[in-house]
Amino acid sequence: MPFSPSEISVVGKMFRQAEELAEGYFRLGRGGLRTHKYEVETLAGLREHEVDSRAFAHLCRYHYQKEGDAGHPDNFYFFKICLQDDRILAAVKRSRPFVKLTSLMLYIAAHELVHVIRFNGSEIDFDAPMDEKIAEEEKVHSITGNMLQSVADTDINLVLDCFNKRYQIGDIFN
Repeated sequence: MPFSPSEISVVGKMFRQAEELAEGYFRLGRGGLRTHKYEVETLAGLREHEVDSRAFAHLCRYHYQKEGDAGHPDNFYFFKICLQDDRILAAVKRSRPFVKLTSLMLYIAAHELVHVIRFNGSEIDFDAPMDEKIAEEEKVHSITGNMLQSVADTDINLVLDCFNKRYQIGDIFN
């Protein structure tokens, strides 16, 4: 079940808010998150390998390379945040009236943006061994919680409590 147009609007608003929070938290200078190459896609626009039934969001990394020139300075990696609409909506439905789409999406957006920033900054290797990915997931959850403190309310705190070690927001099993 893909997001409705009104739910897509919520997704856009929550990503914009998460971008502002991330830029402030990480003190991103000139250009902010625009210097980090990423896009967000909902279930309707995902390719088969971007759909993942284990997570609310799946981060894919792609490499752009100028044809025939592996060392060209214009070559780069970019990330696609692949939202799993059906899983997100099912979680909201199951936890109604406690967990709201806005607070869950803000957490997911902030969490995935922390990953993008850390991978782009070489804080961790995207292809790290599983034990490092598990440790990174815990670190990202902690950073996300700290980042969201400035907008924390009952709804955000409930989401933060839900996603402790018992749950995973992102896919660490690439």
